[in-house]
Amino acid sequence: MTDKLQNQVNGTEWSWKNLNTLCWAIGSISGAMHEEDEKRFLITVIKELLGLCEQKKGKDNKAIIASNIMYVVGQYPRFLGAYWKFIKTVVNKLFEFMHETHDGVQDMACDTFIKIAQKCRRHFVQVQAGEVTPFIEEILSTISTIICDLQPQQVHSFYEAVGYMISAQTEKFVQEPLIERYMLLPNQVWDDIINQATRNVDVLKDPDAVKQLANILKTNVRACKALGHPYVSQLGRIYLGMLNVYKVMSENISGAIALSGENVTKQPLIKSMRLVKKETLKLISDWVSRSNDPELVLDNFIPPLLNAVLYDYQRCAVPSAREPEVLSTMATIVNKLEGHITSNVPKIFDSVFQCTLDMINKNLEEFPEHRTNFYLLLQSVNNHCFPAFLSLPPAQFKLVLDSIIWAFKHTMRNVADTGLDILYQLLQNVSQHEQAAQSFYQTYYTEILQHVFSVVTDTSHTAALTMHATILAYMFTIVEMGKVAVMLDPSGAWISPESPTAANVIFVKNSVVEVLHNAFPHLTQLQIKVTVEGLFNLDQDITGFREHLRDFLVQIKEFTGDDDSDLYLEEREGELRRAQDEKRKVQMSVPGILNPHDIAEETQN
Repeated sequence: MTDKLQNQVNGTEWSWKNLNTLCWAIGSISGAMHEEDEKRFLITVIKELLGLCEQKKGKDNKAIIASNIMYVVGQYPRFLGAYWKFIKTVVNKLFEFMHETHDGVQDMACDTFIKIAQKCRRHFVQVQAGEVTPFIEEILSTISTIICDLQPQQVHSFYEAVGYMISAQTEKFVQEPLIERYMLLPNQVWDDIINQATRNVDVLKDPDAVKQLANILKTNVRACKALGHPYVSQLGRIYLGMLNVYKVMSENISGAIALSGENVTKQPLIKSMRLVKKETLKLISDWVSRSNDPELVLDNFIPPLLNAVLYDYQRCAVPSAREPEVLSTMATIVNKLEGHITSNVPKIFDSVFQCTLDMINKNLEEFPEHRTNFYLLLQSVNNHCFPAFLSLPPAQFKLVLDSIIWAFKHTMRNVADTGLDILYQLLQNVSQHEQAAQSFYQTYYTEILQHVFSVVTDTSHTAALTMHATILAYMFTIVEMGKVAVMLDPSGAWISPESPTAANVIFVKNSVVEVLHNAFPHLTQLQIKVTVEGLFNLDQDITGFREHLRDFLVQIKEFTGDDDSDLYLEEREGELRRAQDEKRKVQMSVPGILNPHDIAEETQN
């Protein structure tokens, strides 16, 4: 590599392509050498590249060389972490590049800045030898000058980078004033628009104002991503104003649709308004997922959010104007707050359940994002707030169960897999509530069993065989072990006072035989009987149960002449996953194979 670099300097191999290739190669071996060797190598490389930059004439040449220098530097966080003065020089140079309008230079400067900020964040908030204040103070006092020539998406990257630095300051009384100064510029623009809107709400129909709000929210999203929970001080400052803007945007969109029809949603201004709503939800969702104080979230942030967002979602006249992010935000909140949010679940369900179901139950294609997010919300409530399900009126609980059944019959695999996970967890949750469990089994056990078997024997769902086997084995086990104390047979034909368990086992076996016989009339009674007996005998051995079930499905496919290779899809996927994990372990064990920015944070300086 050093020979190749010499050939760049002496001109025998000089070209942009050759230089880019060489510098990519130099950057790709970060971490492969001992630290001292790496240091010597990198100093040589940087010195030669700086000399090359001086030597070459023309702005284009200098921009290419400078970009390569910064790329190489950004790939060596271990070297940077050891030399504060070098970091500071590089960062100041990056700030200069942020004013350079040559194509790609500003992007390179922002990308390198964010790499350095992530891996060397602590250095920026500590007072370094020979300095009076941490470097973050200097950055914050000159932000407006640094970013004045950047495009909005580059400003967002810059803010994320500075956020990583501030996140390294763990003293709250020091960190909070830093955050306040850090967000000063976006907050000034935000306050100005909000104040104008207070005097005249039509300001929020102005395309430039709406675009500015979307950009400020994107800046806040990136700040939140970098800061984590401490972002709460900034969120608290803009929260109620942001929810009011959300409501106004919703009213503006609804008004435009009422006036001009659904096609108006394709107009740039309406798209910008929807973007403001989406970024608001993303910001709240991202912060809640990073928060560490459930009581604080529940008491201060959830009530105004539910009032603003749920009402708007429910009353929206045009289904396509409903934001699917409302559902994913609610799922994030439930996953994070768990039992703390249980008392609010009925309110959430009242607002989103029926109207979403009406959108997705017409066919299997429309509203894919709403569909996916709806089941993620159901799953989160099932996992963390199950008592909320039990408190639903019977008709609404039946609706929940029907939607779960509908999910695992779905042709979208992610929806079907989520449906199966929800069902399995639901069955386990129910068993923990003895009184509710018996009523549940009497009403739904047989219906669920029949639906699961109808999916198992449907060739389009073979990829989830292990989960199907797990659910069926569990359902057979609870009957066999006497956990189902009520009589499952509605006709009472198998009533046996001495042994209600035996009566239920016989009923379930006969039900399964009947289901399979109706589905596959070409199979003999003996084939089906042996299959069902085997399933009961193997219900404590999931692997054996799954193999027995697969053998049955292979028999069906052989008879009809269909290809049965899809029945082994799960194993093939599992093998590929294991191979990928093994490959990753090997890569982690050999220094230099992985990009330093792909390695977990805790292993870095």
